[in-house]
Amino acid sequence: MYGTRKRTGFTLVEIMIVVLIIGILMAIAVPQFIKARSGSRQKTVISNLRQIDGAKERWAMEKGKTSGDAVASTDLTPDYIKTYPDNTPVTGTYLPNTVGTNPSFQGKDQYQWAGDATGL
Repeated sequence: MYGTRKRTGFTLVEIMIVVLIIGILMAIAVPQFIKARSGSRQKTVISNLRQIDGAKERWAMEKGKTSGDAVASTDLTPDYIKTYPDNTPVTGTYLPNTVGTNPSFQGKDQYQWAGDATGL
């Protein structure tokens, strides 16, 4: 009359093991995500600095400027660079600097493009 009843569901131990595994995976994944995001931001800044440097060099050659002449961002847009990178996800200010020097970035992190293949 009274048959055995089969209970379904998860035990507390099983749930705790799943939570522990998820915690371990998060401990591994979150720092890697943060590292990838900061690396992406650095590459964005370096790419923008390369574009500014190229535009500045073309401007200087066309206008007959020499080393030490001042360059403003308005001198470069829109003829030498389509849009000056002011509103980017990386907050800071791009400085073209003078002719003959590398452009720089001033923000939370300071970057200056060295003009070589590595970028910094």
